[in-house]
Amino acid sequence: MARGPKTVETSRSEANSYLEKAGQFLNEAGSALDASRNDAVMLNAIHAAISAADAVSVALAGRRSADPNHQRTADLLEQVAGASPEIKQRAKQLRTLLAKKNVVEYESRRATAKEAREALERAKRLFDWSEQTVHRARPQSS
Repeated sequence: MARGPKTVETSRSEANSYLEKAGQFLNEAGSALDASRNDAVMLNAIHAAISAADAVSVALAGRRSADPNHQRTADLLEQVAGASPEIKQRAKQLRTLLAKKNVVEYESRRATAKEAREALERAKRLFDWSEQTVHRARPQSS
């Protein structure tokens, strides 16, 4: 039987911290795009997406992935958020970004402007969704 992702219990109140991190990474990716630093765009977009997914997992289940394989972050997202078509789409967006992480981080090939723009757009969509999801997951005060 396949083992699930390695996770860490995290207070649900920390979901906003992960969203803030994701927002910082997105802002840096945008600045890097303006300066044609495509590799920096890619890595910041990828880290924004990971933090956004962590925010959702923390908000919904009080845990986040601690697995060194970042693909497990997408697995956990599906596990805690359900198997709806929307969740599958968000996990696919994350996996698409993660598939480029090793190439841009460890190989000599440089990211293109098109790849950078696409990565930033994917990360923004994931961030926007995670922000809405975290907001909906908050208990409403009476």
